[in-house]
Amino acid sequence: MGSARRPCGTGSVGTKPTTKKQELAALRKENADLRRSCEILKAASAFFAEELDPTRRRY
Repeated sequence: MGSARRPCGTGSVGTKPTTKKQELAALRKENADLRRSCEILKAASAFFAEELDPTRRRY
């Protein structure tokens, strides 16, 4: 995660230009990783919101 986005074929010197298919696969993988991260963050924020709720009964 966190890789810089560059147009196809503009990698550093000595690297092969990526094909559209490779770029699409990389973007789909990144998208899946970001969706997974988002779900984890949603669950964590819900957990902490419940923990900090002053009206919540503690046993």
